[in-house]
Amino acid sequence: MHSQAEQQINVDDRDWRALTRGERVRMIEEEGYLIIPDWISPDHLAELKAESERLETVGRDYSEKQRGCRDPHLASPKLAELIAFEPTVGFLEELFGDRLVFIHYTYDRSEPGTPGISLHTDGQPYGSKIFGYEGSCPITVRVLYYLDDLTLDVSPFRVVPRSHLCMHADAHPYKRYERHPEEVVVPCTAGSALFLNHRTFHGTLPNRGNRSRAMLAVAYRPAWAGPIVDVEPRDPSDLESMPDSVRPFLGDPSMRTYEFGVGNKPEGMSDSAPGMNPSRWERRS
Repeated sequence: MHSQAEQQINVDDRDWRALTRGERVRMIEEEGYLIIPDWISPDHLAELKAESERLETVGRDYSEKQRGCRDPHLASPKLAELIAFEPTVGFLEELFGDRLVFIHYTYDRSEPGTPGISLHTDGQPYGSKIFGYEGSCPITVRVLYYLDDLTLDVSPFRVVPRSHLCMHADAHPYKRYERHPEEVVVPCTAGSALFLNHRTFHGTLPNRGNRSRAMLAVAYRPAWAGPIVDVEPRDPSDLESMPDSVRPFLGDPSMRTYEFGVGNKPEGMSDSAPGMNPSRWERRS
């Protein structure tokens, strides 16, 4: 990690390819974010990019040059299949140790001149106007698939590492910030995937370049970690239109698996829980 004084930003340019399996888990659990380069093959990337360019987008309330489309999986079977992308599903199933539930899917494009996205969290424990009650899920990971190179001048991702761990009121999940002195910028190449803990403060810098930068973002949660109240069920007609590979992830969006009345000494307690071993970060593969 080094500082680029002329731009007054800190750049996280570590060798992401060198991370072990355990180090990847540590990054998203402790730092709040993880890049995996070359996660999407060149052919798959070209296909996703071509499908995305057909989507009808709308501008954000703060800039027409920051554009997006909700639910792109409903517009394209090829884009829908990304929900079931095996490398991502495998990593998240290991990370969560639970069945995956798909939450939401968006396409975003930052065009030249966009002012960038303010630092914010996607995890808001009581729900919100922007994120609905889906934002109240206690654990969610958003997977951002970059369709273009993420360079310092073209709306790069920025993040406040470990902000999701902070108990101070400055990390109140409903706050937003223009900038933070210890934020880091994370460049990467097209085809990379960024895994984001939804409670981590993040955003983007302005697009000062001469090209657009686009991404597809798919969010998942473990089955136990549902919203605080029931949310709108999935439309049956939408479910019928989904590829077979995607349907296992389209469980009830209000699903919560827990026992409110659990006692102090329930029967059948286990004496092993490897998923929360402190040594889990030491795994090599």
